[in-house]
Amino acid sequence: MAGQGRAPAPSEAETDVLVDRLKERLYATITMIAVVVGLAYGHAGPTGAVATVLTAALGLWLAALVADQQAHRTVHGRFATGRELRRMLHVSSPLLSCAVGPLVLTGLAALDVLSLYAALLVSAGVQVASLFGWGWTAGRRMGGGTLLPLLAGFVDAVIGAAVALVKAAAGH
Repeated sequence: MAGQGRAPAPSEAETDVLVDRLKERLYATITMIAVVVGLAYGHAGPTGAVATVLTAALGLWLAALVADQQAHRTVHGRFATGRELRRMLHVSSPLLSCAVGPLVLTGLAALDVLSLYAALLVSAGVQVASLFGWGWTAGRRMGGGTLLPLLAGFVDAVIGAAVALVKAAAGH
């Protein structure tokens, strides 16, 4: 039978959650590019870099939760609780996961596997590559062969690279 072995298509509500989670992931990725490039051209050691990356990720996450609660209170006249609050936490969790790569690479720098400068620039490169991957995936889902995914991935990667270049040009 056709379709056997495939997972059922997600509901509209599930799809909306996936869209919101991906949006948060992309936002956090672009922000983390700026953070790690700024650190690469700064004077922080590995401990300072870890503290900055954690603070940035936690700050993004908390800002998203505050904004979500504020919007919910404004629209519904009450705090989000229960299922609504769990959805907010679930949707915003990718804001924390954006710190994993930079933390692992900074940990390698702390162990003298590579310099902190290299670890932070590799981290930015990985983040830019992940933007290309998300763009590629979006382009593939839209159809149209190979050109659209390449173009979508390229545009997303250019945005990430532009953030890195502006941050590097600013010298911080």
